[in-house]
Amino acid sequence: MILRSLIIAITLFSCGVSHAQETQSEEAAKRAELLRTLPDNAAKRLFGGVSNAAPLEARAIGSYAKGCLAGASALPVDGESWQVMRLSRNRNWGHPQLIRTLETLARQVPKLTGWPGILVGDISQPRGGPMLTGHASHQIGLDADVWLTPKPEQPLSKAQRETMPATNMVNASWMDVDRAHWTPGQTAMIRAAAQLPNVARIFVNPAIKVGLCREAGSNRAWLSKVRPMWGHNYHFHIRIACPAGSGEACEDQAPPPDGDGCGKELSDWLALQHKALFGPKKDGPPSRPKPPMTLDALPDACREVLVAR
Repeated sequence: MILRSLIIAITLFSCGVSHAQETQSEEAAKRAELLRTLPDNAAKRLFGGVSNAAPLEARAIGSYAKGCLAGASALPVDGESWQVMRLSRNRNWGHPQLIRTLETLARQVPKLTGWPGILVGDISQPRGGPMLTGHASHQIGLDADVWLTPKPEQPLSKAQRETMPATNMVNASWMDVDRAHWTPGQTAMIRAAAQLPNVARIFVNPAIKVGLCREAGSNRAWLSKVRPMWGHNYHFHIRIACPAGSGEACEDQAPPPDGDGCGKELSDWLALQHKALFGPKKDGPPSRPKPPMTLDALPDACREVLVAR
Protein backbone atom coordinates (compact mmCIF):
# COMPACT_ATOMS: atom_id res chain seq x y z
CA MET A 1 0.00 0.00 0.00
CA ILE A 2 2.81 2.41 0.84
CA LEU A 3 4.58 1.66 -2.44
CA ARG A 4 1.37 2.12 -4.46
CA SER A 5 0.72 5.50 -2.80
CA LEU A 6 4.26 6.60 -3.52
CA ILE A 7 4.06 5.52 -7.16
CA ILE A 8 0.93 7.65 -7.61
CA ALA A 9 2.57 10.56 -5.85
CA ILE A 10 5.82 10.25 -7.80
CA THR A 11 3.77 10.55 -10.99
CA LEU A 12 2.26 13.77 -9.68
CA PHE A 13 5.67 15.11 -8.70
CA SER A 14 7.10 14.38 -12.14
CA CYS A 15 4.31 16.50 -13.63
CA GLY A 16 5.31 19.44 -11.45
CA VAL A 17 2.13 19.43 -9.37
CA SER A 18 2.15 21.77 -6.36
CA HIS A 19 -1.50 22.58 -5.80
CA ALA A 20 -1.18 24.81 -2.74
CA GLN A 21 1.23 27.04 -4.64
CA GLU A 22 -0.66 27.47 -7.90
CA THR A 23 -1.99 30.97 -8.44
CA GLN A 24 -5.31 31.91 -9.98
CA SER A 25 -3.77 32.39 -13.44
CA GLU A 26 -1.86 29.09 -13.27
CA GLU A 27 -4.99 27.25 -12.19
CA ALA A 28 -7.06 28.89 -14.94
CA ALA A 29 -4.56 27.89 -17.61
CA LYS A 30 -4.52 24.30 -16.41
CA ARG A 31 -8.33 24.14 -16.34
CA ALA A 32 -8.62 25.56 -19.84
CA GLU A 33 -6.24 22.94 -21.23
CA LEU A 34 -8.07 20.13 -19.45
CA LEU A 35 -11.47 21.28 -20.67
CA ARG A 36 -10.11 21.38 -24.21
CA THR A 37 -9.23 17.69 -24.12
CA LEU A 38 -11.59 16.06 -21.61
CA PRO A 39 -14.37 13.84 -23.00
CA ASP A 40 -17.92 15.06 -22.44
CA ASN A 41 -18.72 12.20 -20.04
CA ALA A 42 -15.71 12.80 -17.76
CA ALA A 43 -16.99 13.09 -14.19
CA LYS A 44 -14.51 15.87 -13.42
CA ARG A 45 -15.94 17.95 -16.28
CA LEU A 46 -19.50 17.42 -15.04
CA PHE A 47 -18.90 18.06 -11.34
CA GLY A 48 -16.25 20.72 -11.95
CA GLY A 49 -18.76 22.78 -13.91
CA VAL A 50 -21.37 23.09 -11.15
CA SER A 51 -21.14 26.21 -9.01
CA ASN A 52 -23.72 25.54 -6.27
CA ALA A 53 -24.58 22.80 -3.79
CA ALA A 54 -27.23 20.16 -4.43
CA PRO A 55 -30.39 21.20 -2.51
CA LEU A 56 -30.73 17.81 -0.84
CA GLU A 57 -30.25 16.34 2.62
CA ALA A 58 -26.56 16.40 3.56
CA ARG A 59 -24.97 13.09 2.55
CA ALA A 60 -21.45 11.92 1.81
CA ILE A 61 -21.90 9.35 -0.97
CA GLY A 62 -19.30 6.76 -1.93
CA SER A 63 -15.63 6.69 -0.98
CA TYR A 64 -13.16 9.49 -0.42
CA ALA A 65 -11.77 9.03 -3.95
CA LYS A 66 -14.94 7.93 -5.78
CA GLY A 67 -18.12 9.68 -4.80
CA CYS A 68 -20.04 12.92 -4.47
CA LEU A 69 -21.66 15.22 -1.92
CA ALA A 70 -25.28 16.22 -1.40
CA GLY A 71 -26.43 19.15 0.74
CA ALA A 72 -22.98 20.68 1.10
CA SER A 73 -22.29 23.69 3.29
CA ALA A 74 -19.75 26.38 2.42
CA LEU A 75 -17.10 27.38 4.92
CA PRO A 76 -17.40 31.18 5.16
CA VAL A 77 -14.44 32.66 3.34
CA ASP A 78 -13.71 34.91 6.33
CA GLY A 79 -14.07 33.77 9.93
CA GLU A 80 -13.01 35.02 13.32
CA SER A 81 -9.82 32.96 13.09
CA TRP A 82 -9.58 31.69 9.53
CA GLN A 83 -9.50 32.74 5.89
CA VAL A 84 -10.12 30.60 2.83
CA MET A 85 -7.42 30.68 0.16
CA ARG A 86 -7.67 30.48 -3.66
CA LEU A 87 -11.30 31.65 -3.69
CA SER A 88 -11.57 31.36 -7.47
CA ARG A 89 -11.45 27.57 -7.19
CA ASN A 90 -14.82 27.49 -5.36
CA ARG A 91 -13.65 24.54 -3.26
CA ASN A 92 -14.69 25.70 0.21
CA TRP A 93 -17.64 23.26 0.31
CA GLY A 94 -17.97 20.25 2.58
CA HIS A 95 -20.31 18.07 4.58
CA PRO A 96 -21.73 20.23 7.41
CA GLN A 97 -19.88 18.09 9.96
CA LEU A 98 -16.54 18.79 8.30
CA ILE A 99 -17.29 22.51 8.20
CA ARG A 100 -18.01 22.46 11.94
CA THR A 101 -14.78 20.53 12.52
CA LEU A 102 -12.74 23.15 10.66
CA GLU A 103 -14.41 25.97 12.57
CA THR A 104 -13.65 24.19 15.86
CA LEU A 105 -9.99 23.75 14.92
CA ALA A 106 -9.71 27.37 13.76
CA ARG A 107 -10.99 28.60 17.12
CA GLN A 108 -8.54 26.40 19.02
CA VAL A 109 -5.41 27.35 17.08
CA PRO A 110 -4.94 30.95 18.34
CA LYS A 111 -5.14 29.74 21.95
CA LEU A 112 -2.61 26.96 21.31
CA THR A 113 -0.15 28.79 19.07
CA GLY A 114 -0.57 32.53 19.50
CA TRP A 115 -1.26 32.78 15.75
CA PRO A 116 -4.17 34.89 14.46
CA GLY A 117 -5.66 31.72 12.97
CA ILE A 118 -5.46 29.32 10.04
CA LEU A 119 -5.52 29.45 6.24
CA VAL A 120 -7.82 26.88 4.65
CA GLY A 121 -7.08 25.44 1.22
CA ASP A 122 -9.15 23.02 -0.86
CA ILE A 123 -12.09 21.23 0.74
CA SER A 124 -14.50 19.99 -1.96
CA GLN A 125 -16.46 21.22 -4.95
CA PRO A 126 -20.09 22.26 -4.34
CA ARG A 127 -21.31 18.76 -5.19
CA GLY A 128 -18.08 16.93 -4.56
CA GLY A 129 -17.00 14.48 -7.20
CA PRO A 130 -13.67 14.37 -9.05
CA MET A 131 -11.96 17.75 -9.37
CA LEU A 132 -10.82 19.28 -12.63
CA THR A 133 -7.33 19.77 -11.20
CA GLY A 134 -5.49 18.01 -8.40
CA HIS A 135 -6.71 15.66 -5.67
CA ALA A 136 -7.78 12.08 -6.18
CA SER A 137 -9.73 12.37 -2.91
CA HIS A 138 -11.77 15.35 -1.57
CA GLN A 139 -14.80 13.91 -3.41
CA ILE A 140 -17.38 13.42 -0.65
CA GLY A 141 -16.89 16.52 1.47
CA LEU A 142 -14.96 14.86 4.29
CA ASP A 143 -11.41 16.00 3.33
CA ALA A 144 -9.83 19.42 3.79
CA ASP A 145 -6.39 20.98 3.38
CA VAL A 146 -5.11 23.42 6.00
CA TRP A 147 -2.02 25.44 5.14
CA LEU A 148 0.97 25.08 7.42
CA THR A 149 1.56 28.81 6.94
CA PRO A 150 -0.05 30.78 9.80
CA LYS A 151 -2.76 33.28 9.03
CA PRO A 152 -1.15 36.74 8.90
CA GLU A 153 -2.00 39.43 11.45
CA GLN A 154 -3.65 41.59 8.80
CA PRO A 155 -6.53 40.03 6.83
CA LEU A 156 -5.56 38.99 3.33
CA SER A 157 -7.32 40.66 0.40
CA LYS A 158 -9.01 38.59 -2.30
CA ALA A 159 -6.07 39.29 -4.61
CA GLN A 160 -3.54 38.21 -1.98
CA ARG A 161 -5.42 34.98 -1.40
CA GLU A 162 -5.03 34.14 -5.08
CA THR A 163 -1.29 34.80 -5.26
CA MET A 164 0.26 34.39 -1.79
CA PRO A 165 2.56 31.33 -1.79
CA ALA A 166 2.34 28.66 0.88
CA THR A 167 5.55 27.85 2.75
CA ASN A 168 7.44 24.61 2.14
CA MET A 169 8.01 23.18 5.62
CA VAL A 170 10.49 20.47 4.50
CA ASN A 171 14.25 21.01 4.35
CA ALA A 172 16.44 20.57 1.27
CA SER A 173 17.24 16.93 2.06
CA TRP A 174 13.55 16.02 2.31
CA MET A 175 14.36 14.05 5.45
CA ASP A 176 13.21 16.51 8.15
CA VAL A 177 11.35 19.76 8.68
CA ASP A 178 12.92 23.09 7.79
CA ARG A 179 13.81 24.72 11.13
CA ALA A 180 13.72 28.14 9.43
CA HIS A 181 9.94 27.84 9.08
CA TRP A 182 8.77 24.99 11.31
CA THR A 183 7.77 26.04 14.83
CA PRO A 184 6.04 24.45 17.83
CA GLY A 185 2.88 26.06 16.45
CA GLN A 186 2.65 23.64 13.52
CA THR A 187 3.03 20.69 15.89
CA ALA A 188 0.35 22.09 18.22
CA MET A 189 -2.06 22.67 15.34
CA ILE A 190 -1.67 19.17 13.90
CA ARG A 191 -1.93 17.61 17.36
CA ALA A 192 -5.17 19.52 18.00
CA ALA A 193 -6.61 18.39 14.67
CA ALA A 194 -5.69 14.74 15.28
CA GLN A 195 -7.32 14.84 18.73
CA LEU A 196 -10.71 15.95 17.40
CA PRO A 197 -12.99 12.93 17.91
CA ASN A 198 -14.37 12.63 14.37
CA VAL A 199 -11.00 12.99 12.62
CA ALA A 200 -9.99 9.68 11.02
CA ARG A 201 -6.68 10.66 9.40
CA ILE A 202 -4.16 13.46 9.13
CA PHE A 203 -1.81 13.26 6.12
CA VAL A 204 1.58 14.99 6.20
CA ASN A 205 4.81 14.68 4.26
CA PRO A 206 7.08 11.94 5.68
CA ALA A 207 9.66 14.59 6.62
CA ILE A 208 7.02 16.45 8.63
CA LYS A 209 6.11 13.25 10.42
CA VAL A 210 9.77 13.10 11.50
CA GLY A 211 9.39 16.46 13.21
CA LEU A 212 6.11 15.44 14.83
CA CYS A 213 7.60 12.19 16.16
CA ARG A 214 10.47 14.14 17.71
CA GLU A 215 8.25 16.84 19.22
CA ALA A 216 5.23 14.79 20.32
CA GLY A 217 6.25 14.42 23.95
CA SER A 218 5.04 11.63 26.19
CA ASN A 219 1.41 11.62 25.00
CA ARG A 220 1.81 10.02 21.60
CA ALA A 221 -1.60 8.42 21.05
CA TRP A 222 -2.63 11.11 18.55
CA LEU A 223 0.29 10.23 16.27
CA SER A 224 -1.44 7.05 15.12
CA LYS A 225 -3.86 9.15 13.06
CA VAL A 226 -1.03 11.12 11.45
CA ARG A 227 0.17 9.17 8.44
CA PRO A 228 2.96 9.98 5.96
CA MET A 229 1.93 10.80 2.43
CA TRP A 230 3.76 12.27 -0.54
CA GLY A 231 3.24 15.98 -1.12
CA HIS A 232 1.69 17.65 1.94
CA ASN A 233 4.79 19.72 2.57
CA TYR A 234 2.86 23.00 2.22
CA HIS A 235 -0.31 21.90 4.00
CA PHE A 236 -1.73 19.04 6.03
CA HIS A 237 -4.82 17.07 5.09
CA ILE A 238 -7.68 16.45 7.52
CA ARG A 239 -10.06 13.55 6.84
CA ILE A 240 -13.08 12.93 9.03
CA ALA A 241 -14.99 9.69 9.38
CA CYS A 242 -18.37 9.12 7.73
CA PRO A 243 -20.93 11.12 9.73
CA ALA A 244 -23.36 9.23 11.94
CA GLY A 245 -26.41 8.12 10.02
CA SER A 246 -24.62 7.89 6.69
CA GLY A 247 -25.39 4.18 6.42
CA GLU A 248 -23.86 2.20 3.58
CA ALA A 249 -23.82 5.21 1.24
CA CYS A 250 -20.56 6.45 2.78
CA GLU A 251 -17.51 4.16 2.77
CA ASP A 252 -15.35 4.72 5.84
CA GLN A 253 -11.61 4.29 5.95
CA ALA A 254 -10.19 1.44 8.02
CA PRO A 255 -8.88 2.45 11.47
CA PRO A 256 -5.22 3.52 11.52
CA PRO A 257 -2.58 0.93 12.45
CA ASP A 258 -1.57 0.58 16.09
CA GLY A 259 1.41 2.50 17.38
CA ASP A 260 2.75 5.97 16.67
CA GLY A 261 4.02 5.21 13.15
CA CYS A 262 7.47 6.58 13.94
CA GLY A 263 9.42 3.40 13.18
CA LYS A 264 10.00 1.30 10.07
CA GLU A 265 6.96 2.57 8.17
CA LEU A 266 8.25 6.14 8.39
CA SER A 267 11.81 5.11 7.53
CA ASP A 268 10.54 3.30 4.43
CA TRP A 269 8.58 6.35 3.30
CA LEU A 270 11.62 8.60 3.75
CA ALA A 271 13.86 6.23 1.79
CA LEU A 272 11.41 5.93 -1.09
CA GLN A 273 10.81 9.66 -1.18
CA HIS A 274 14.53 10.40 -1.20
CA LYS A 275 15.12 7.89 -3.98
CA ALA A 276 12.29 9.35 -6.05
CA LEU A 277 13.65 12.87 -5.70
CA PHE A 278 17.39 12.29 -5.85
CA GLY A 279 17.90 8.84 -7.37
CA PRO A 280 18.56 8.07 -11.04
CA LYS A 281 15.66 8.73 -13.37
CA LYS A 282 14.34 6.01 -15.62
CA ASP A 283 14.72 6.55 -19.34
CA GLY A 284 11.86 6.28 -21.76
CA PRO A 285 8.54 8.04 -22.32
CA PRO A 286 6.25 8.66 -19.35
CA SER A 287 3.47 6.18 -18.81
CA ARG A 288 0.18 6.99 -20.49
CA PRO A 289 -2.36 8.43 -18.01
CA LYS A 290 -5.52 6.47 -17.27
CA PRO A 291 -8.73 7.62 -18.95
CA PRO A 292 -10.68 10.02 -16.70
CA MET A 293 -13.36 8.62 -14.43
CA THR A 294 -16.84 8.78 -15.94
CA LEU A 295 -20.17 9.36 -14.22
CA ASP A 296 -20.90 5.63 -14.60
CA ALA A 297 -17.97 4.87 -12.26
CA LEU A 298 -19.55 6.82 -9.39
CA PRO A 299 -22.38 5.59 -7.13
CA ASP A 300 -25.82 5.76 -8.77
CA ALA A 301 -26.96 8.41 -6.28
CA CYS A 302 -24.41 10.82 -7.74
CA ARG A 303 -26.60 11.22 -10.84
CA GLU A 304 -29.36 12.61 -8.63
CA VAL A 305 -26.85 14.90 -6.92
CA LEU A 306 -25.51 16.20 -10.23
CA VAL A 307 -28.93 17.18 -11.67
CA ALA A 308 -30.68 18.33 -8.46
CA ARG A 309 -32.14 21.83 -8.75
